Amino acid sequence: MNDSFSRRVRDRATGPATLISEGCKISGTVSGACDFQISGEIDGDCELEGTVTLTKKGSWTGTIRAGNVIVAGRVEGDIVANGHVEITESARITGTVSGEAIAVAEGAVVEGVMRTTGNSGPKEFVEKRQDN
Repeated sequence: MNDSFSRRVRDRATGPATLISEGCKISGTVSGACDFQISGEIDGDCELEGTVTLTKKGSWTGTIRAGNVIVAGRVEGDIVANGHVEITESARITGTVSGEAIAVAEGAVVEGVMRTTGNSGPKEFVEKRQDN
């Protein structure tokens, strides 16, 4: 499938992600080259090459540095993406968000600054798909 036809970052996922389940708490630095899906709690920073997906039940305190970032949960800290950042309607972010392109759904709360590093400005979208 051609990536240009996939609107959302998670539509372009190519394989299974490392899962940090609800009820799991990690403190410290997280690093890796794969995708991560976080439904638990992270207290620390990360240096990841893949996509970080923070689900509605997930929370992160610290700096997220990754290829792409999808936020549906709570972040207290900065988000720095080399690629895209998607902020869903349930997201609550306190900190600076930067990425090549940033998409923000109606209802999301971002207390901080958003900076795009690419040529396009911040985008709004209404999430029409339901997660199962």
